[in-house]
Amino acid sequence: MADIAAEAEVGTRTFFNYFASKEELLFPEPDERVRAAVAAIATRRPGERPVEVLLRALRAAGDNPGEHRVDDLNSRVAALRARVSRTVPAVSGRAAHAQLVAQREIARQLHLAFPHELDEVGAAALVGAVVGAVSGALTVLFQQPQHGIDDGERLHRKIHETTSRVLQPWLAASASAEPAR
Repeated sequence: MADIAAEAEVGTRTFFNYFASKEELLFPEPDERVRAAVAAIATRRPGERPVEVLLRALRAAGDNPGEHRVDDLNSRVAALRARVSRTVPAVSGRAAHAQLVAQREIARQLHLAFPHELDEVGAAALVGAVVGAVSGALTVLFQQPQHGIDDGERLHRKIHETTSRVLQPWLAASASAEPAR
């Protein structure tokens, strides 16, 4: 923390005026990705099914350039977050908590968008299944050093590729269920 405070040219006490904990530095609130997902759900198209809206929302969250793609600093933070989340238990716990909070909000919004098709439990199960599949795949990706995830841009590309591959069964099922036009 002293190194970060020195680089920012502030004292460590001043640092803690802005961030309640070291973990908060890596996981600032509110999460732009959750806001992107919620916005995608709110703008659902006529005839879209819950799984289609959820997949579009998760893609919007993953493609959201806000915090994890635009500039070099944010790319470095994303790469650092990925590395530290795998190796530091307190940060792993914070990452798991952030994911749980995000899942709850996305499930809540999905339920509100489809109250006659999804009750709260069904919405949570759908979000949990999809996010769990993506999380499981990413866990394996992060355990493989050959992927070079210390580079923020490469990390983003690998996450996008992995997410697309994992979501493909849902995307294919969704596409095959669409009526012919």
